[in-house]
Amino acid sequence: MNWAYLRPFPWLDTRIRFVAATPANGSLLDLGSGNGETLGHIAELRPDLRLFAVDKAGKPAGYPAGCKFQQADLEREKMSWADGSMDAITSTHLVEHLHDLTLLMAETARVLRPGGRAYFETPHPKSLILSSQKGPAAGTFPLNFFDDLTHVRVVSTGALAHWVRGAGLEVLASGISRNWLFAMAYPAFVFLPESRKKLTSRLHWLGWSAYLTARRPI
Repeated sequence: MNWAYLRPFPWLDTRIRFVAATPANGSLLDLGSGNGETLGHIAELRPDLRLFAVDKAGKPAGYPAGCKFQQADLEREKMSWADGSMDAITSTHLVEHLHDLTLLMAETARVLRPGGRAYFETPHPKSLILSSQKGPAAGTFPLNFFDDLTHVRVVSTGALAHWVRGAGLEVLASGISRNWLFAMAYPAFVFLPESRKKLTSRLHWLGWSAYLTARRPI
């Protein structure tokens, strides 16, 4: 889905609502940016933003034009950007891959400007009790938390709150992350064959992801 179509309706998606509130022409840093899919959606929604990204792997070719990238292990290496240089930080499905969040949280707090906000999204603890896909499709789409072999541990929003406060940030909100268009489409997919669209809709229907937002005090 092209996020540009949802500019008038940011309340339909938890992530879009966060990004939409970033100041005009501001700076946004995506942590654990992976293949750049989320960055691409952010650029669709807010082409005015200056985008930055960090990932342990190298920079794929598909990142938005002008995005400044740093290759770094966020458990061991500090980021290269100056203190207070970012208006917003997104971290979507990263924390569950890390053994230690100490440096990640400290660096998030450091590079956020006073009043800057951070968004963390991670699998909800309910993902631990969901069944994996059955038959030949088993393991092709993560329904159970451990279907993804790179997942280390579930990080609840309560645990995230302790981590962000320990780094000197204020907790703003937490809850279930959803795209309501995907969630409401799920009943229409129930009797259709399995597909990526159907499974994605199911995850949003179930509330598979949790989120927490935080702010650096002014």
